[in-house]
Amino acid sequence: MTVPFRDADSPLVHSPLWTQSLDVLLIQARRARRMVEQEQQCFAERCRLPRDRFRVVNVVRGDEPSLVHLEGADAVLIGGAGAYSAVEDYEWTAPLLDLVRHIVDREIPLFGSCWGHQVIVRALGGRVEYDPEHAELGCRWVERTAAGRTDQLFHRFPQRFRANMGHHDRVVELPTEAVELARNDLRYQAFKLEGRPVYGTQFHSELDAERERERILVYREHYRDALPDQKTVRRVLNNLADTTEVDHLLYDFLMTYVARTQPSGVRGTLEPPSPLQAHPDGTDGPPLSGRRRPA
Repeated sequence: MTVPFRDADSPLVHSPLWTQSLDVLLIQARRARRMVEQEQQCFAERCRLPRDRFRVVNVVRGDEPSLVHLEGADAVLIGGAGAYSAVEDYEWTAPLLDLVRHIVDREIPLFGSCWGHQVIVRALGGRVEYDPEHAELGCRWVERTAAGRTDQLFHRFPQRFRANMGHHDRVVELPTEAVELARNDLRYQAFKLEGRPVYGTQFHSELDAERERERILVYREHYRDALPDQKTVRRVLNNLADTTEVDHLLYDFLMTYVARTQPSGVRGTLEPPSPLQAHPDGTDGPPLSGRRRPA
């Protein structure tokens, strides 16, 4: 199947963060080059940062999780993992979990999206389970908790909002010091670690509707239980909608916990969009996993 991708010349919003010398570490677990590039571009778009502000550690392409990667990092973001599970143990799992604990101990701002959300929870003593019967795919409603209504980031959200999702694994128990910020029929759609700049969202905070569409089409085989036929695929794709509040979340995270803690922090109104090229090259799809098929 030929998967349409957003034009490489699509604009990236030029924001006050561009004036800062930020160093953002992005941890990935994706093998196919096309989706590695797509995820990097998604984070650049949602963070409103140029791609050259990101350093990448891809644990499935030979980058060993190491404390060396934290040197100079202003923030750490952990993305999704199309063919890998936060429940399973791979050769890089133990060092990755150890790295997460060091990030938290050093109070480096940390944000996990979907698989990243689950990885942070597991590293800090919570529990994640493989639960295909409660898989969530496409755009779903989420509701803030009482803690979410007063949180520095989520207080800006309406009480109910839509978010893009794609996962078979889910958090079933938060770490002791974590506070639930959002939920739907399933708990723990978002959390924050008390007293630390650490957040996780089960939904994909880096995906708008168009990017979610790209990813669903590429990873359809990993969701063959949830997407058994073309009719179901069309229904899920047609249900995708703009998720305005979530689209601002990563940017708000960096502005709140990174930019405003630096002496040279710049605040102000967003400037008009400036073009930034993506590089969604490569045609190979992700390797199919066996029993588990997470987002």
